[in-house]
Amino acid sequence: MTTTSSPDPRRSGNRTRTIDNLNKISYTIDMTMHLVGPYLTTTGKKKGKQRFRTAANAAQARELRSDWQALLDRHGVAQSAPQRRRKTDFEPMKRPPVQYRGSDQPRIPSLPFTGGACVKPEDKVYTGDKMIGIGQLHKSNAVPVFSGDDAKDLAKMRR
Repeated sequence: MTTTSSPDPRRSGNRTRTIDNLNKISYTIDMTMHLVGPYLTTTGKKKGKQRFRTAANAAQARELRSDWQALLDRHGVAQSAPQRRRKTDFEPMKRPPVQYRGSDQPRIPSLPFTGGACVKPEDKVYTGDKMIGIGQLHKSNAVPVFSGDDAKDLAKMRR
């Protein structure tokens, strides 16, 4: 039998391929961090009667159960049978009144409307003569250029 596995164990799926004598290939894939279906649930499973392979296994289970019950009795722990009770009468949930922040403080009215219009301020535009242009350092990073040396420095920085 030949067994090979993936070269990098850090990969998300650890794949093991087994080739047996009949040239059949079987894969065992141990996946991690994957979603599983609803068939892997921990709730809603009803256990039936416990079956044992042999009479010896059944006798051992009965002995363990009696030893466990004796231990509980010795320490005074009462173990009751689990009972499911269903609520027959339903009543709506009652919520407490909601307290908003400042609801316990006196209400202060807002200032009256003055009637003035809310207009957009004028755009700010550079009107000086010292800046010779705008250089682009990286992608959308615009940088003002004030001299030829600044432009050469910006050109060297990009590389």
